[in-house]
Amino acid sequence: MSSNLSIRVLGGPTAFFDYGGLNFLTDPTFDTPREYVRPGRPTQRKLAPPSAQPAELGRIDVVLLSHDEHADNLDDSGRALLADVPLTLTTPGGGTRLGGTAQGLADWESVELERPGGGTVTVTAVPAIHGPGPREAVEGVLGEVAGFVLTGEGLPSVYVSGDNASLDAVKEIADRFGPVDTAILFAGAPRSPHFFDGAALVLDSAGAAEAARVLDARRVVPVHCDSWAHFTETREDVVAAFQAAGLADRLD
Repeated sequence: MSSNLSIRVLGGPTAFFDYGGLNFLTDPTFDTPREYVRPGRPTQRKLAPPSAQPAELGRIDVVLLSHDEHADNLDDSGRALLADVPLTLTTPGGGTRLGGTAQGLADWESVELERPGGGTVTVTAVPAIHGPGPREAVEGVLGEVAGFVLTGEGLPSVYVSGDNASLDAVKEIADRFGPVDTAILFAGAPRSPHFFDGAALVLDSAGAAEAARVLDARRVVPVHCDSWAHFTETREDVVAAFQAAGLADRLD
């Protein structure tokens, strides 16, 4: 199925799209540029504001939150927004920490959401690993992360990767859901000297291109490659990597 899904990229990991009559928002980050100082964590620095604020988006039905523990995925304004959203889907631990309308999903666990015009949208949580190496070791340092796959009768499939650095996880998802119509891939190769010897904590540009190939994604929307100081690769790097891989025609 060819996708004509309209996706509005707002900056950092935040994107907004209508799927089956429901409005979805990924990892809300709506603060102006600032620094975030968290106990026991390196300072994170936001460099640019989003291209729009929630009031400009209209109704938000569901937030797909890869994780709640880092400001570059859920900043202060994004956290405040969750109180006004009917449903936030996230990790099991995040669902407990956030409370309210947040619901945690384990890997491969699904929820069915009623569509305004009838029928349902299925959201399935899928594996994601926020750094290099075995999942247990990474989660012990940076916490658990979720990706999501959206499906529905007559709708294109959508994969939202979240902060994932593992191509093995992508292969698992491709085995169950591939080919994917639209992949919203978090890229940017964020790095910190404090974690894993400065290795990329999310896919780099070449990894994003390989993920697109593995998923046989017909369309790729890159996010999470601007607006934060610890992102080491830009959208231009993503474009260059897709060109080198012969996949430029899939990039949105």
